[in-house]
Amino acid sequence: MRGGGDAVPGRAMLRGADIPAQWWELFRSRSLNVVVREGLTRNADLAAAHAAVRVAQANARAQRGSLFPVIGAGFDASRHQIPTGTLNSDVVTEASRYSLHTGQVTVSFVPDVWGGSRRQIESVDAQAEMQAFQREGVSLTLASNIALAAIEEARLRGQLSAVRDIVGLQTQLLNSLKRQNEQGQIAMPDVVAQEAAVAQARLLVPQIEKQLRQQENLIAFLTGRLPSEPALGSFRLNSFVLPRRLPLSLPADLVRQRPDIRAAEANLRAANAQVGVAIANRLPQITLTANPGSTSTAIGQLFTPGTGFWILAGNLAQTVFDAGTLENRQRAAEEATVQAAEQYRSTVLAAFQNVADVLGALQADARAITAAATAEKSARQYLDLMRRQLDQGQVNVAVLLTSQQAVLQSSLARVDAEAARLADTVALFQALGGGWWNAQNDSGLTGGVSGRQVSNPSATGRSGKAI
Repeated sequence: MRGGGDAVPGRAMLRGADIPAQWWELFRSRSLNVVVREGLTRNADLAAAHAAVRVAQANARAQRGSLFPVIGAGFDASRHQIPTGTLNSDVVTEASRYSLHTGQVTVSFVPDVWGGSRRQIESVDAQAEMQAFQREGVSLTLASNIALAAIEEARLRGQLSAVRDIVGLQTQLLNSLKRQNEQGQIAMPDVVAQEAAVAQARLLVPQIEKQLRQQENLIAFLTGRLPSEPALGSFRLNSFVLPRRLPLSLPADLVRQRPDIRAAEANLRAANAQVGVAIANRLPQITLTANPGSTSTAIGQLFTPGTGFWILAGNLAQTVFDAGTLENRQRAAEEATVQAAEQYRSTVLAAFQNVADVLGALQADARAITAAATAEKSARQYLDLMRRQLDQGQVNVAVLLTSQQAVLQSSLARVDAEAARLADTVALFQALGGGWWNAQNDSGLTGGVSGRQVSNPSATGRSGKAI
């Protein structure tokens, strides 16, 4: 898998390594574990995805009924009055008024001679499977979004801390400049310039605090809670531990692991099955019916000897002319299959691009952190030198202001780089499928921390080591 190479500085890339279902636990953040579990339990979008799966599964079970006869029962009661001069009653009593009671069973069966019903069942089963994989995609996206939101909150807290540190340092320098101004060593414009620098730095604080509050509200939304409810945890960059070993799936594994790819595959199967349905609809349709029953003038005589009747019927129907309706429906189904195949191909290509992009980002993140840390260290050393010169009364205020700004910018850059590497690590787990196939399952398609239903496409042929 390309993307500038597989190596990520400082991290071991394990080809074919398996991913745990609860991959977020690899960051060793207790607060992150709490909020992700809460989100998987209470998030409304995920609950809706669960309901969509249940709807699709119920429709699939309903479709299986087309393979069996439909049996109905009915009872009919009527009162009759016939003319008394010109007509005679057909009933035995020859009365002009009589009641008639009829009970019957209706059996209707359409044999699946051409396989249309079986192909329709195949289609709805594939649609149910597609919904299950889409739900896994929603679950993976939700867990990733919660982790990214937590990292963003930690980034904002890191920025807030860096800004407050530099404001404190600038305030100390301002006090020193004021003392020197009182002693006549520097002019008042130098003091005012430092005051402006402090004010500009302080302007960043409310902006970051606003973003931090919005991020806390986002986490509350993702976890199915109101913003007014107490936060489940507070996040800082040092509360996350970056996994030292990162997985790198083989191409064949990636196709089996990504929920979006599996959903596209199921959609292709559903579309292909509709071609068989369309073909079957163009062939003669056979219907068999049976109507056994009993009729009598008294309810108590129903189903007694001499009151029974039955009807057996068969029907064979073939459309002779429909202005090309059925033919065009078949062509539409065939083109829908082509469309689904191209969508599947596009999804696979996008998945490989996604992984390559993330690997490239992780490589850049490692270099960015090194560069940011070096820049921050140099900026602080330079500022310390300026402070010593200030204490000795030998300082250029313009250079001092520049060194303060360099420390602020390099500190914020270092925080951003650390957060970006954490976020891109989350993106890697998401790009590789998130390990949903390793969720505990009871039978067939069940499992997961939130009781979601999944299948296990990687149960065979997987030899990768767990990370």
